[in-house]
Amino acid sequence: MLADLSPLIAATTEWLTRAYPASGGALAHALCEAQARQAVTVAAWLRYPTAADAALVGLVGPGGSARLDWTSGPADADVDADDSAWRSWVDEVVASWAACLLTDAGLAAGAVAGLAGGHHTLGAPPDFRRLVAPDDRDRQAAALLRHPDLVAPVAALHHPQLLDRLGRGQALIA
Repeated sequence: MLADLSPLIAATTEWLTRAYPASGGALAHALCEAQARQAVTVAAWLRYPTAADAALVGLVGPGGSARLDWTSGPADADVDADDSAWRSWVDEVVASWAACLLTDAGLAAGAVAGLAGGHHTLGAPPDFRRLVAPDDRDRQAAALLRHPDLVAPVAALHHPQLLDRLGRGQALIA
């Protein structure tokens, strides 16, 4: 069984960087993509914490970008039939969780800490510095991607589920 989330991570990162492109040239694009990839990786690892979860999404597919495309605004004018293949590997929940992580440093730090000891972090712990501690250059490159008001429609889609996954859901009031 396929237990590799890389197609899902690549497609969801691509969707985020197309929906909220970098501000600047090639370096800004690379920095924006690195931040998006780190956020998507953390979100994917939270959503699919075991090899069985990853294999299952590999079998059934993540669902695609249709709702995200509709939520984030008008569809890209350059979208054609060839463009739909990678879009089928976009995971709506992962994109939403990544948007939440990119706009809330505390939530991002908690999410990265929540990965410790999990299936995906066995061995050397991964470095998610661009996600949890972006410098000024990172913030400037991903100004649209990290802007809470701009990504709010996407982040709001599955924000409560992320809080539940991290154990930060609202307490029940008696």
